[in-house]
Amino acid sequence: MGAQWKAKHKEAAANAKGRTFGKLSKEIMIAARSGADPDMNPRLRLVVEQAKKASMPRETLERAIKKGAGLLGESVNYERTTYEGFAPHQVPVIVECLTDNVNRTVAEIRVLFRKGQLGASGSVAWDFDHCGMIEAAPATADADPELAAIEAGAQDFEAAEDGATLFISDATDMDVVCRALPDQGFTVQSAQLGYRPKNPVTTLSEAELEEVEAFLSAIDAHDDVQNVYVGLAG
Repeated sequence: MGAQWKAKHKEAAANAKGRTFGKLSKEIMIAARSGADPDMNPRLRLVVEQAKKASMPRETLERAIKKGAGLLGESVNYERTTYEGFAPHQVPVIVECLTDNVNRTVAEIRVLFRKGQLGASGSVAWDFDHCGMIEAAPATADADPELAAIEAGAQDFEAAEDGATLFISDATDMDVVCRALPDQGFTVQSAQLGYRPKNPVTTLSEAELEEVEAFLSAIDAHDDVQNVYVGLAG
């Protein structure tokens, strides 16, 4: 599954576009608290690039920025919460949420975990590395991801979608790697702190994998869920 779980099938991703815009809007609003100008707000600039890559309509994007910056007279009160546990067949999962009602979210997440097991804080985090995840696309034909990773100070890299590369950094080095990659011929498209499994599960049968995928799809479809990280290989 790589560093972050995503729906496998393109049609599923297309059907989830509205949810993707909703998640991005929340991230934009939170980032815009520090200023509505992407040129002066690096965090906002990265999220705006993600939104453009996802083909978010300009009106939706601009409204999210203005709302987050308080330019529409509306307050934004989202809180980040993290849940840990197991999908079916003891596959470790970390779920990150942004919510305006923590009590509602935890109750609904608990229901979604009935086919798995919701654990306490720290119950599976020990089996993941907390790290920077920087997705970047080659800006030149001769851009070499391995050389770029070494020169930029990334710990590792792997292929991402649409010819891009996912660079993995130490959590404290993410900004340094982001700023170094353009000099190595890569354009940074997104960057975030996330979780990468240390010992991904590799022994599931096809039927068991389908059961895990169904569980993850239901989690990811929840409106408050921003990211799902899973200890599953492949």
